[in-house]
This record gives sequence, structure tokens and C-alpha cells, in this order.
Amino acid sequence: MDNFLDCAGKRLDLTQPQVMGVLNVTPDSFSDGGRYVTPDAARDHARRMVAEGATIIDVGGESTRPGAAPVPEQEELRRVIPVIEAIAAESSAVISIDTRKPAVMSAAVAAGAGMINDISALQAEGAIEHVARFDVPVCLMHMRGEPRTMQAAPQYRDVVHEIRDFLGERVAACARAGIARRRLLIDPGFGFGKSLEHNLRLLKHLEDFNELELPMVVGVSRKSLIGAVLDVTADERLYGSIALAAIAVWQGAAIIRAHDVAATVQAIKITAAVRAAD
Repeated sequence: MDNFLDCAGKRLDLTQPQVMGVLNVTPDSFSDGGRYVTPDAARDHARRMVAEGATIIDVGGESTRPGAAPVPEQEELRRVIPVIEAIAAESSAVISIDTRKPAVMSAAVAAGAGMINDISALQAEGAIEHVARFDVPVCLMHMRGEPRTMQAAPQYRDVVHEIRDFLGERVAACARAGIARRRLLIDPGFGFGKSLEHNLRLLKHLEDFNELELPMVVGVSRKSLIGAVLDVTADERLYGSIALAAIAVWQGAAIIRAHDVAATVQAIKITAAVRAAD
């Protein structure tokens, strides 16, 4: 596994776990929808997250919360491109584009994004061929179904093995398309077509995904599994989020996707230090 990622000329060090700050430029995201929909508000929030220790800013223009409706391509472009351009003009952080649409991926990379984060693992028509023409890293995430319906009684025979096998198959598909392995990351997709029991089992056995020998991205920040266990609202899930981030890093996660950057940075630094001790 490579310890460094080349993100359009920006070098991302994976010898230590990194934090990917969430920047939703959507009116309807489950936790912070509507707060950062203007380029100025989004840029200011990106500045705060970088100051708090985020090395990646993940910009998303389509909510993928359970039940969310798809966003038209032109509307997604209208939301994300000015934000990416504004951040790229002043920040050394890696910009990630959180999208399923090939045209949005292309425009985002042209605007300054150095990473692609795709919840559908490049399964959209033309996506894998499109990305093969770029030279930026791409995160392949597992999702069962579509955001609108994914939480309608999801079922697995063995959630850990099935998701690991799916990600392995998508990695192989990328190789066949000419996408270099050094460009790939994986994400088990917590909350995307999984019940509470599925999510907890994935977390308990997260180290099994290290068999794929690729950097692992984990996004559990403020998610409903925390609310289900602790009986708290999305705005009250900080402590649960950093606990799960620490569990993920202990089992080998390379990047933690988070809303609460400063707390997450501290939590994963201390976890990584203990894990590395003799």
C-alpha cells in the first residue's frame, strides 16, 4: 500500500491518519443542510476546517441521506464548481468532490479538485471510463440500492464478507479500465443500505478490509447509528462520532470523514500514537 497519494500535485501523507472535512453545499443534508450553500459561507467553513487540522475538504452538492431525491446534473454543477474554485484559489488542502456523476467529476477536477469520492463506486454509466482519463485518486464506496430507498429493510448473508467482496470486484473493474491501483481508496459505506446491526458488525470487523491492501476511508460522523445507540439528535452526536473515529483508526482506517474536525483530529492522533507504541 502506498503511503502517499498524489492529488493533482498535492501530496497527501497517509503514514498518519488524516481527517476529511465535510462541506455540504446542499439545502437538505441530514446534519448541516443549508448552512454553506453560498460560495462565501462554504469557503469560510473550509478555512475553519483546515485551521482545525483537516487535510482534505470533501465538497458535495447532492444530499445522499436516506430518502434523498436525486439532484439534476446542472444544479449540482451550479452548487459545487464555484465553491471548489474559491477553495482552490487560497488553500493547500486537497479538495475532494463527492459525486456520482461523470460530468461533475470532470468539471470539479478542472476547477481544482484533487480527489473523487463516489458513493456508487464508479458504477454510473460511463463513470469508470471517464475517471480512467484523469490522474487523481478515487474513493470507491459501497452502497446497497439508491439513497431514496437504501434503508428499506437492507439484508445481507454476511455483511462484512459481501461488502469486502464488492469492493474487491470494483477494484478489479478499475484495473481493467486502466485506473492504477495507487489511485484507489475504499469505503465500506456506513449507513448506506445498512441496518444498525450491519453497521455495528462492520465496525467490529473493520480490520478485515485491510486484506484489500488499500487506504480505507471511514465516514461515521453524526450518523444515525449513533443516534440509535445513544438516543441523541444529529447535533448531539459529537462524542459518539469521535469514539467511532478512534475505533476505525485502531483497525487501520487511513482517512476519517468528519463534521467536527478539531475534536476528530485530536481523537485520531492519540489513537494512532497508542496503536504505534511498542
